[in-house]
Amino acid sequence: MIGPRPAGQPWTPAEDAQLLALLDSKMDRPSIARKLKRTVSAIAKRRFILKKRRLVELGLKVKTEARPVRKPGPRLRAQELATQAIEKIIDPAAPPEERAQRRRRLTKGPLEFRKDRVDLPKAKK
Repeated sequence: MIGPRPAGQPWTPAEDAQLLALLDSKMDRPSIARKLKRTVSAIAKRRFILKKRRLVELGLKVKTEARPVRKPGPRLRAQELATQAIEKIIDPAAPPEERAQRRRRLTKGPLEFRKDRVDLPKAKK
């Protein structure tokens, strides 16, 4: 055969509805094809297209819940517990600035190791 492949006749919404009704009635595909004056493969292909279209419409209708926002409670509690534990270790006679620096160094880690930490986000350059 030379030239483009001949296209079949387009499906109308009425034919789509009739096809779905016939498929729901459990009629065999060759009988459906004869009734609609289509080939069995055209029936199967259209069924697949309608099923896919229905799934897309269902997916667009369903409202998904937004990702739950993490409550800061557990994270803040862990920070408080870490701070309390560090306060017990740090020399109380040290000035407040030095205690804050030591606390920061203990919680964040030494500068030379921060880039290797996998539990912290990468620093922006």
